[in-house]
Formats: sequence, structure tokens, C-alpha cells
Amino acid sequence: MATTRTQPLPSEASVVVVGGGVVGVSAAFHLAEAGVRDVVLVERAGLGSGSTSRAAGGVRAQFSDELNVLLGARSLEAFARFGQRPGQEIDLHRVGYLFLLTEAADVAAFERHVAVQNRLGVPSRIVDGRTARRLSPLIAADDVLAAAFSPDDGHCTPEAVVLGYATAARRLGATLLTGTSVVGLDVVGDEVRAVRTDRGAIRTGTVVCAAGAWSREVGAMAGVDLPVTPLRRQILFTGPVPDLPDPLPMTIDFSSSFYFHREGRGLLLGMSDPEQEPGFHLAYSDEWLPRLTSAIARRAPRLLDVGLHSGWAGLYEVTPDHNALIGRASSPSNFLYATGFSGHGFLQAPAVGEVLRDLHLGVPPFLDVAPLSADRFAGRAPTRPEAHVV
Repeated sequence: MATTRTQPLPSEASVVVVGGGVVGVSAAFHLAEAGVRDVVLVERAGLGSGSTSRAAGGVRAQFSDELNVLLGARSLEAFARFGQRPGQEIDLHRVGYLFLLTEAADVAAFERHVAVQNRLGVPSRIVDGRTARRLSPLIAADDVLAAAFSPDDGHCTPEAVVLGYATAARRLGATLLTGTSVVGLDVVGDEVRAVRTDRGAIRTGTVVCAAGAWSREVGAMAGVDLPVTPLRRQILFTGPVPDLPDPLPMTIDFSSSFYFHREGRGLLLGMSDPEQEPGFHLAYSDEWLPRLTSAIARRAPRLLDVGLHSGWAGLYEVTPDHNALIGRASSPSNFLYATGFSGHGFLQAPAVGEVLRDLHLGVPPFLDVAPLSADRFAGRAPTRPEAHVV
């Protein structure tokens, strides 16, 4: 979305949200919808211009632990109703997620995960290799021992989700400022009293850090350690694929992390790169292509005959255990944060917006997010969440 500085800077706000990605605009919408006056969001570039606009768009509830399953399932419910609330078409395709498993240990782990998911109402199941090939006909499945599949999962358009939340938040009275950089926080005692921007200061009663890969810097302004490390992930696209199956699930080769889903007449492709150095590497690079091509040859060899087009690079914000940081700082006590999603921020954003709203209002959220407190890395959290592997 375009960057603009035409709106005047308010001198004060009940809540200032730092970061205009999907988590930030979700927070602004949920706060404004709840009647919180004077919600102000500040974003240094354009709305959704950071990691959100580089996301693959997958949405799912297939996770290995209860907390992440519930965040994903709650968000799936919100995505399904997005056309009514907040009111935006997001091109949601509930075609399922299919995890291909080639190692016996992974099959056993996913069987445990599916049991957790089923207990929480997620209709996932373990299927055999033949069924996996029927669901995703582009794959070679000779070595696939089993696969995990949930028909409720799928993918949608990240930019449309940002637009829907932003439009509704503004309609409800929130102010969303783009082209506005946060340069400091004024902390007095146990409170942040003001957010300083390159356009002036905003006095506030609550600050919400939703700055994604840049959250550690924002946290440091408040004296809060948010252990978030930026890590580049890349996406590219194929040309038109003849006889492209429809529907086609989001398909993930678990051992290599290679994945694809339908995008128009072709496919969106991606995978992780274990050799990627952490840091703000934002330029697209072809260095990963030999490894990606090898994964394609093993898992979907038919795609080798389809043209590949350059895509883009984006940033994951990674924590040491690959779980999010969501909560209220011990001090300053009016500093809230939601970051470190390690690739899952887009798909969990609707539920996280609810949680941030409730933390600000002082009411219990729909689930206890205490295990996701940043304090867990200082040994102060009640429990440590299991690092999810999917």
C-alpha cells in the first residue's frame, strides 16, 4: 500500500500500535471495534510493506502443540468470515494443507500432532502415500510413508487481509499513519509516556509492538528484550502449468521444507535455506536455486519442465524456540508485544489481534498466552511452550 504523510500527527492516543503489517492492523481493528478511542498505528513505510507482503499466504491449524493449534483455528474461523467482518474479499481457498512424510520418526510425531489437533476440533488425519498423490497429483510419492492432511486449511491473499483490517479500523475511528518512523520511547518509571516519531511525539497510555523483524529495536527503546532475529526466506513462481489440478492443497515436503500452492495458472514455490545467514537481507538471490531445483526433482519432477520466474525475498522474525512472543512486559507495564512468529504471523494475526485487544482492556483472552511471554527466555515464564515443528 502507498506510503503517505498527509495525515496530521495526533498529539496523544489511548493506544499506539508500532508496525503496520498484518498483526498491527489486526490489533488496530480489534481495539477500535471494542470501542477504544484514539487508536493510532504508526508505520515507517506502507501498510503491509514488510514481511506481510512477502508471505506465501498459507492459513492453517495443523501445529504440534495446543496453543498454536488454537491460535491457528481461531484465525481460520476469522478468515472464513472475513467478507462479513471486517468486510473484505481475501480470495480464501480452503484446499487443505498436505505434509508429506518420508521418515518413520516424522510419521510417529505427526500421528501425535494429529491426535492433539483432533481433540481440539481440527479435522486433520493421516493418509497413505497413494492418497497423498491423489490429493496432490503433481508429486512423486514412491518414498512417501504417510502424509498429514486437514481440509480446513488453505491460503488467501495477505495484501487483501491488510486492506480489510486497515479500512475497517479507519472506519471505526483509528488513525493509521504511514511514512512515520518511531525513533524513541519516553519511559518514566514503570510506564511508556510517549512514542517519539520523526514527525513529533504522541503521548499514550499503551504501546503495542507489532514491528515484526524490527521488533528487537523497538523493544530496546522500552528496555524490553524481544529476542527476534531476522532471517531471509524466498519465494518464486512458475509459468502456467498444463493440466494444473484444481483444487490443489498447499503441499509441503516435510524433510526438505519445499512447498507449493496454486497461484493463478501456475504455482507459488518456496523452501527454507539452512545456509542462510541471519540479518536484514532483503534482496532476492539466486543462490538457493540449485537446492530448490534438487528438491523439485525429487518431489515434483514434472515442474522441471515449467518455466520459473523470479519472486521475492522477505523476512521471518525468528525466536530461539520458533514460537511467538505475545504478552505484556513486566516493565514498563503498559508495553504490549506480538512478534517473533517465525513464519506464522500472517496465519495467526486475527487471533493475535483479539489477544492484544483483551490484554489492553484487562480481560482474559480466549486462551492463556502466558507461555508465549518473552520472559520465558529469562526463566520467568510459568511454562515453556513446546517448539512446534510444523
